[in-house]
Amino acid sequence: MDRFCRRGWLLKSGICLLLALVAAPCLAQTTTTTDTTTDTGTDTGTDTAVVVGNLPGAGVVVDAAGVLSIKRQVDNSGTLDRNRRREAVAALGRDLAKPSDLRKVSLNRLEAAVTRELREGRRPSEEMAYLAGMTSIRYVFYYPETHDIVLAGPAEGFMIDELGRPVGIVSGRAMLQLEDLIVALRTFGPDGHKVGTVGCSIDPTQEGLARMQDFLRSFGNQAVRSDTPAIVESLQRSLGLQTVTINGISPNTHFANILVEADYRMKLIGIGLEVPPVRIRSFVSGASPSAVSRNALQRWYFVPDYESVRVSDDGNAVELIGDGVKLVGADEVVRADGTRQQTKRSDRASKAFVDSFTNAYPQLASKMPVYAQLRNLIDMLVASAYIQQQDFYGQAEWSMETFGNEQVLPVEIYAAAKQVDTAVNAIWKGNTLMTPIGGGVHINPLKAISAEHIQSDEEGTLAAAHDKVEIKNLADGQWWWD
Repeated sequence: MDRFCRRGWLLKSGICLLLALVAAPCLAQTTTTTDTTTDTGTDTGTDTAVVVGNLPGAGVVVDAAGVLSIKRQVDNSGTLDRNRRREAVAALGRDLAKPSDLRKVSLNRLEAAVTRELREGRRPSEEMAYLAGMTSIRYVFYYPETHDIVLAGPAEGFMIDELGRPVGIVSGRAMLQLEDLIVALRTFGPDGHKVGTVGCSIDPTQEGLARMQDFLRSFGNQAVRSDTPAIVESLQRSLGLQTVTINGISPNTHFANILVEADYRMKLIGIGLEVPPVRIRSFVSGASPSAVSRNALQRWYFVPDYESVRVSDDGNAVELIGDGVKLVGADEVVRADGTRQQTKRSDRASKAFVDSFTNAYPQLASKMPVYAQLRNLIDMLVASAYIQQQDFYGQAEWSMETFGNEQVLPVEIYAAAKQVDTAVNAIWKGNTLMTPIGGGVHINPLKAISAEHIQSDEEGTLAAAHDKVEIKNLADGQWWWD
């Protein structure tokens, strides 16, 4: 006789449907397969799953209604990519195309150069837009003698990939982008205004969760494998569109769209709807039916690695060390009315997923540009918060008249992501109906530079790196150098 098990939902024939839900882009078509093991090491460990293949060359688009979806472009032959590389090298010139271990960009000199371009009726050049090819921020330096605020980090020649994303010609890593840096600088600007948290969240509505609970109750215990497509469709219809929330910055920025893309693609990986290009243990591969209740939710968040900042004794130099990004988890339950409550219990499969994702993050960022971009956004916010905290703006007499003025240099020019369709991964496994959904990105830059989280420059290597930079002999109008 059918009955409820201790923590789960027993279905007909003793077979249980594992349902994983996530706020995700609308997937035009999914493929049913009997083997989800790939050579990337991601394995659902199930008999049947609904899976979407590897999407490293994917981005997002937002329509006029604010609904976000995946954009894919695949160059299977590699011919277009090779042509882009050749054209980029020819266009950049020797100095800009040459890789550099430590390229320096003076922010106030860059602003002056951008201002000159705007006054001449021109847009900032690609060299400016992509910060002379810098792929990450390693240092922030301040030079009292010249009043320069300098970012320093590795750089290389850049090209535009098939999705319109600037990436390194050699490494394929995402470039730093001026429009993102401007958002970070405005968030912690010369006026002293501080934003506690920058981030995004993608969540089902309370009404959608209540409809989902009603559907689960009405469906009863009659599910069989052939019902899988109908259950998936009904759950998607019940949950409906999920809500995108942006905190701390304008939702109409490239910065905001990257936060959202990084968030929902992480969730697709977690529930087995996207196969990553590196080995990551997905949530569904280790989910234990006996450990998860029928109304359990798994929430996963990106947060900065707050042990990743080293400061010189005089405060004029800061180094961003480590990988900078962690994925953490939290468990919730859904009440009958669709409200959610956080629980104190921890799910082993969820912890295994977030730990695996965090450990693989450097390799993932080298193959999926959006995760290099997320790391760069976090570093930009931490750098900007430090510049404000140390009052480098005041010391340099830099009021950021161009970078800080949306009318002069607009960056809030993108359609805001407001909603995404629900994607459902249906997997027959064990004896429990599970629903991992929700999560987001939460960045608190002020925490990263608080006294309890910074590291001291005990060996003096950071101060030495600061003093090694030659800045007094720059040519008029020069804003970057190696």
